[in-house]
Amino acid sequence: MAIPHQDSQIKSVNCAIITVSDTRNEETDISGKIMQQILINFGHKIIHYQVIKDNPDDLKSLLINLTSNQELNCIIFSGGTGISPRDNTYDILNQMLEKTLSGFGEIFRFLSYQEIGSRAMASRATAGLYNGKIVFSLPGSQNAVKLGLEKLIIPELTHLIDQINKG
Repeated sequence: MAIPHQDSQIKSVNCAIITVSDTRNEETDISGKIMQQILINFGHKIIHYQVIKDNPDDLKSLLINLTSNQELNCIIFSGGTGISPRDNTYDILNQMLEKTLSGFGEIFRFLSYQEIGSRAMASRATAGLYNGKIVFSLPGSQNAVKLGLEKLIIPELTHLIDQINKG
């Protein structure tokens, strides 16, 4: 995997992993474990991990609480990005993000389309900034979290943190 922004002074990013699911718990959350392992393999730190129900009020509160942590740089959500009545992650983040990275969702769906075909259109993967932190939201499947991390998040993470810190 090519990492285009080797100029970053940042070597390790402090991350929070949040799995949004009404059915998974920390023991059964394979996607959450995959995300943690990939980030750790690339030298990043997991300073918070949690599985929460797909409840709008809980999602809002958690985002606000996490972004008050000065040590945290990045929050990655998985799950809740579809269109079922219980999928709330995208809707809450869409309301709360102060700046969005439209290209993240667009490229994710393009890459996903190459793997799963037209079903990729149902993914509402998104990314942006909230309270000085970079926030990513991926579908909850194992393949989706691998794709999002390996092809998009890992190659750009330190560069994005550099950009945020320039402010």
